Amino acid sequence: MPYLHINNSDIEVDEEGFLVQLADWNESVAVSLALREGIVLDSRHWEIINFLQAYYAEYNLIPALRILTRKVGLALGKEKGQVEYLLSLFPVGPIKQACLFAGLPKPTGCI
Repeated sequence: MPYLHINNSDIEVDEEGFLVQLADWNESVAVSLALREGIVLDSRHWEIINFLQAYYAEYNLIPALRILTRKVGLALGKEKGQVEYLLSLFPVGPIKQACLFAGLPKPTGCI
């Protein structure tokens, strides 16, 4: 398995960069994973990352895109619940890339 080297620690990731152990996640890990994909995380990214982590903690699952957009729209404002907005933050895919940065499991159905 590959590793992500951060702050003198080796964190085990799968072949796509998802954490093997969710407990290994911290903000430095998120920043490092995002930088590997050419993204500098700002407050807009963190809103969605924190939202996904809270959702996962409550339901123990990753929401489908339709559910994510609806829930984000209700919680953070209608404009932030738009697919276009989420794609502007996570261009590889709002669910897959946001979950990667959030240290969550790879969503089922993502290629």
